Amino acid sequence: MKLYYHPVSTTCRPIMLLASEAGIKLDYELVDLFTGAQYQPEFTAINPSHQVPLLQDGDFVLSESSAILKYLAEKHGSPTYPKDLQQRAHVNECMDWFNTSLGREFCYGFVYAQIFPFMRRPDEVVHAGTVAWHREKSLGWLKILDENLIGPRKRFLCGDAVTIADYFGSILVLNGEAICASLAAYPNIRRWMDQMKALPSWKPVNEAFYKYIVEPNQGKSFVGL
Repeated sequence: MKLYYHPVSTTCRPIMLLASEAGIKLDYELVDLFTGAQYQPEFTAINPSHQVPLLQDGDFVLSESSAILKYLAEKHGSPTYPKDLQQRAHVNECMDWFNTSLGREFCYGFVYAQIFPFMRRPDEVVHAGTVAWHREKSLGWLKILDENLIGPRKRFLCGDAVTIADYFGSILVLNGEAICASLAAYPNIRRWMDQMKALPSWKPVNEAFYKYIVEPNQGKSFVGL
């Protein structure tokens, strides 16, 4: 199986984390997002959306991080994607929640808009207003994540065992470190993130994120939480 990826990509790293933790062997094919390789004809021929990750398993091609995580976990019988129907439904629910709620507001609208020039609005007033709007939305979603999705009694999102929802969601939350966003107001999120960071594969999987995203932005001024 081949995974077209970039090691900095927020949507690629959950898959890398699953593969590393579960011992799933993947042939990693770098798509250099920094040089625009995702727009080259040889890649858009297999993914017209010109995005990574993209999984190729023989003649079968699959895009979208959440779908790839479920496919790989199911194919390899990983306990991170439970067989029980209701337990699995909760995993799916959490992943959809991150995709449609926190990921959209916190990552794209709040963090990315501040660190990536191509995400900035051309008008400074409009840009400041956009960041402020998404910050307020993010605060609401982080409160729900802290108090309801995790809460004080669970170790992970769906109970006491790690699932692909944790792999997916924790990488999204990690983006906040690019702007030094403090999670001091969210003790349950901090506890959960500490447990995720303790995974053997966490550090190597996120090495490129710290090298190319976090470190270059240290010392800069950002709107925080």
